[in-house]
Amino acid sequence: MESTAILRFARVSPQKARLVADLIRGRDAGEALEILSFLPKKTAPMIKALVESAMANAEHAAERASRQLDIDDLYVKTIHVDQGAMLRRFRPRAQGRATPIQKKTAHITVVLDVR
Repeated sequence: MESTAILRFARVSPQKARLVADLIRGRDAGEALEILSFLPKKTAPMIKALVESAMANAEHAAERASRQLDIDDLYVKTIHVDQGAMLRRFRPRAQGRATPIQKKTAHITVVLDVR
């Protein structure tokens, strides 16, 4: 039984978010939470909250379907990071010029499943 959680328009570069996502792909949900708790990256708390949300979604779905669910059996089936909309800003430069600054956003999707 799959459960999904999506974080859209996260203010982090997709490339940086993929570094963290690659660390937890295929691991048990509890093990993924441990890794994310001690990881010194900006994206780690975002993805940790996302995994916790997917776990809660799985629990809620099992409760509604009147099924038993053991949280220890959940694992990260897929996690992918897509690029979101870019915030475009301009920075003043020398001689009256301006250069564009692109502040990137990411869409992060976590899918948990039962082993």
